[in-house]
Amino acid sequence: MTTTVFLGAGRITGALLAGLHRAKFRGSIVVHDRHAQRLRQFKKLYGVDAEYDLHRAVRRAGLLVIAVRPDSIGALLREVGEIHHPVTAVSLAAGIPLAKVRGALGPRVHWARAMPSPACRNGHGLTALAFDHNAPAAARREVKYLFARVGPVLEISERKFDAFTVTYSCSHGYHALATLAGEAEKLGLDRKTALTAAAHALADGIGEWREGSISLQTLLGEAATPGGIAAASRKAMRRAGYQRAVSAGLGAGMKRARKNAERA
Repeated sequence: MTTTVFLGAGRITGALLAGLHRAKFRGSIVVHDRHAQRLRQFKKLYGVDAEYDLHRAVRRAGLLVIAVRPDSIGALLREVGEIHHPVTAVSLAAGIPLAKVRGALGPRVHWARAMPSPACRNGHGLTALAFDHNAPAAARREVKYLFARVGPVLEISERKFDAFTVTYSCSHGYHALATLAGEAEKLGLDRKTALTAAAHALADGIGEWREGSISLQTLLGEAATPGGIAAASRKAMRRAGYQRAVSAGLGAGMKRARKNAERA
């Protein structure tokens, strides 16, 4: 099995390593980062190889996962330079299109984009993948195999990638949970009860839709009986601008993705 090398030891790398460790992934994993303390931590927690030299790390790679911030990827690729052995490179940099990185490491490198979720640490993280047009079948299988160890994988066209990125983030769920629980506390529930009630409201409803065969529209109708409490709450939320708030949030995310691409 090929060696997977992570460039960058930030939060998403930590979540992926935790998920791979949980899944008993048997492939060889190497992590490079400027921060020696993070490398020592990951080596202790997950048994990965810590490589402090960038070029030594890259020379070991069959699959190269580039997990740095979007504003850092250009400088990193210039520092890496041309790679002289066959490599599949996967960029996790949000908003950076393949056109910006294609060719940066030389003709022997095939490219893909991946957008994994921090929930991959528990094996539940959805990962979106988009491949460059010339990525061979073997490279595609290799990338899919890695990310499938930490949750479902969804291959989409790159033109949909930014829209997916701003929509799928588990931050939406965390924000909804915090907001709903916070408002429930104002109504008199203690913090623990408020969080429990809000978590069940969100998770149970979504779980029912994901695991069943009933349409979302039907479930909405069942949950909000005309003249009932849920119907009154839903109507008031719409009037208060719930849909406008979500639209504004997604629009801001798309704007940030475009700025990332422009600055790369």
